[in-house]
Amino acid sequence: MSKQSEVKRSDKKRIFIIHGPNLNLLGTRDPEQYGTLTLGKVNTAIRRKARDLNLETRIIQTNHEGRIIDLLHRRRRWADGFIINPGAFTHYSYAIRDAIEAISTPVVEVHLSNIYEREEFRRNSVIKEICAAQFYGKKVDSYLEALEYFSKMKTES
Repeated sequence: MSKQSEVKRSDKKRIFIIHGPNLNLLGTRDPEQYGTLTLGKVNTAIRRKARDLNLETRIIQTNHEGRIIDLLHRRRRWADGFIINPGAFTHYSYAIRDAIEAISTPVVEVHLSNIYEREEFRRNSVIKEICAAQFYGKKVDSYLEALEYFSKMKTES
């Protein structure tokens, strides 16, 4: 990193949040599992908690596996950490796993629901073992715990 870019960088840790497929439908998708919580409300809670923890965030939602990979690649130099809810890609996307493994930026996996108490196919996460941590089953609090995890993580000098 050049001295000029070091000067421009804020003192805040930078966390890039990626919401995966179908999370744009929160509030109407499977209310029995997810309740009426909307993605907008999730993002508001994330921004509020990040501000309280003095974290800078960028948030994006995409339904496309390749876009998730591109974001991990492109944002790895900006971000001090990633929070990712890969949705159904959790269970089978070795391409996303490879992208996470290829970058040195820590990635935390989150899920609104408890994937280990759902259908059999949802109980496997192909990314869990290469992520720095995993938070699940606590609705929006899964994301907030991930933010707390990063706020306590020491940054490399």
